Amino acid sequence: MAQAALKPEANERHPRLTADLIGHGAAEDLLLGAYNSGRVPHAWLITGPRGVGKATLAYRFARFLLENGQPDDAGGLFGAPVPANLAVSPESHTGRLLAQGGHPGLTVVTRAWDDKAKRLRGEIVVDDVRKLHGFFGMTADASWRIAIIDSADEMNRQSANALLKMLEEPPKRAVLILLAHAPGRLLPTIRSRCQTLPLRPLTADQVAAVLEGQGVLLPPADRDLIIALSAGSAGRAMALAQSGGAELYRKAAALLADLPRMNPSALHALGDAVAGRQAIDDFRLLGELLDGILKRLITYAATRGAENGFVPGEAEIFAGVAGRAGLDQWLEVWENTGHLFARGEAVNLDPKQVTLTIFSRLQAITA
Repeated sequence: MAQAALKPEANERHPRLTADLIGHGAAEDLLLGAYNSGRVPHAWLITGPRGVGKATLAYRFARFLLENGQPDDAGGLFGAPVPANLAVSPESHTGRLLAQGGHPGLTVVTRAWDDKAKRLRGEIVVDDVRKLHGFFGMTADASWRIAIIDSADEMNRQSANALLKMLEEPPKRAVLILLAHAPGRLLPTIRSRCQTLPLRPLTADQVAAVLEGQGVLLPPADRDLIIALSAGSAGRAMALAQSGGAELYRKAAALLADLPRMNPSALHALGDAVAGRQAIDDFRLLGELLDGILKRLITYAATRGAENGFVPGEAEIFAGVAGRAGLDQWLEVWENTGHLFARGEAVNLDPKQVTLTIFSRLQAITA
């Protein structure tokens, strides 16, 4: 599948290496205002869809705190000027340490590596969270101790309870920054003890600016489609661009547009494109693309086309197929499609057979 090109000097940067933040000025102002007021909450919950910049903002705030110290240390009547933004030079001592992942004032909690399974664990376990006690208890070389939990909605019940105890009795000069794609999965008592900072999806121009900053060059023929499919997530746009997501989407959309007719050769070509061990990411991507298409089709059917926000060309496709099945049938096939893709990935079902089964069901309800 066609993929986006990278500029020769480009390299997809980890959020801790990304100095600039695009599209979230209001959130940055709120963080800066808390610091300048001298009252920095001990826990922040940054929410929003995947890929909109939550981790970039978290590292940007951590870098700022570690560079500027406690508010009382940063200024005063005759002290240093009050900071006007969260920017810190990547060439500063703090910036270099953080970029190398070696700043003593920052730790990050993520899903750990499972040596037995040879892959990342499916959740953040209690031992991962308990390690924070040692971190916060260390003699500080920095004026802050900051922990980023990425992402908090991946904690299991035990690790969430361990974190809750920490939030109830926060260590001095400590800041916990929780990132959550689905904050509703968190314990209500965790959410209530955090200052929530929601990030909205980026605009099309902002997504394009992030991709440009990362050195991702979109093929002109795919640019508008990829940005529309990203739904305001620069991370998703980058994944789509680098995995041939536009071509995969077009193949799936063309099959949907022909329902209830079916082009066997085109269907098998789609199945072949996501089959095999090397194509597991393409299989997962197809599942995400179909999930989005069916959600938007259901919205179209439920509102009789009154809603906007469809990917270019979809409204015409939906106009031809939405009325061929009842809303309850579309909802059922959408739910079954999600379950089948999830089961296929979990128990290694044949990706091609999963694909054929799903389109067979779509053909059946529209016939």
